[in-house]
Amino acid sequence: MQRRPAAVEVTRKPLFMGEALQIGTVEMRPSSDACGDIEWQSSNVVVLPLSGLFSKHDGPNRHVLGTPSHAVFVAAEMPYRIGFPGAIGDRALALRFEETLAPERLDRRGEGVDLAPHGLLSAEAMMLRNLLRLRLERGDAEELEIEALGLELLDAALESMRIGRAPRRRSVHLRRARAVARVKQAVALAPSERWRLAGLADVACLSPFHLCRVFREIVGCSIYDYVLQERLAHALEAVLDGGEDLTGIALEAGFASHSHFTARFRRFFGCTPAALRRAATAGGIAELRRIMTARRSHPPLE
Repeated sequence: MQRRPAAVEVTRKPLFMGEALQIGTVEMRPSSDACGDIEWQSSNVVVLPLSGLFSKHDGPNRHVLGTPSHAVFVAAEMPYRIGFPGAIGDRALALRFEETLAPERLDRRGEGVDLAPHGLLSAEAMMLRNLLRLRLERGDAEELEIEALGLELLDAALESMRIGRAPRRRSVHLRRARAVARVKQAVALAPSERWRLAGLADVACLSPFHLCRVFREIVGCSIYDYVLQERLAHALEAVLDGGEDLTGIALEAGFASHSHFTARFRRFFGCTPAALRRAATAGGIAELRRIMTARRSHPPLE
């Protein structure tokens, strides 16, 4: 059973319906930034935003953000509410799956075992997500290929949510996590903004020095790298859709020039925007695998 207030316009498009794995897109256009009613899913779902922003709330002071650089886990039969910071809505690829597909990750109630409610995706997972969506919408892929790619993407998404060693003082960790969440929400609402550390520190209610240390501890990367990743994640959809000039995409994403965008894109994804756009063809998945293999064998220089 699912409930959603009428103030949110929801468009669902099923793309693949397997026995244990279903894949589709969901687009939500809210009329306000208020949280919706309590809802739940009948099966486990991993949500992979393609554009926009949403927040998932499953308890007091417990919420995570879904952005194009994240995966969000929704456990079966567990109540939650969805909000839309900035009321910009979102569009996402949804992987709905049975417990039998990931028994080592889930217990018998469908709850995550050593899983965080969301995780930061790798560059490979982002590319696989978007190109899988393109292949599905074109309808020219074999069922076995879609199942294999879907499970590969599911595994990558669940791996991104794996929990490491827990901090000793939970209260301190929660305060730091909330501060980091405020920064991530601000960046997600305006990834192209020319952010300054002082401004983000004000959002977090921390000193700039403390924010840098806490952010790396919680997220696993620097604030600058995170902002770049959010910009690239938002730009990826436009690059693959092929309808807009790459220079326009670069400027809209917050990069100073086409060359700056191309250099950062290549460093993160392992190929240029133009090369990835060419790969988004009927044989794009094979080309993607070649790019990803080359990237793993020869990681970009820092």
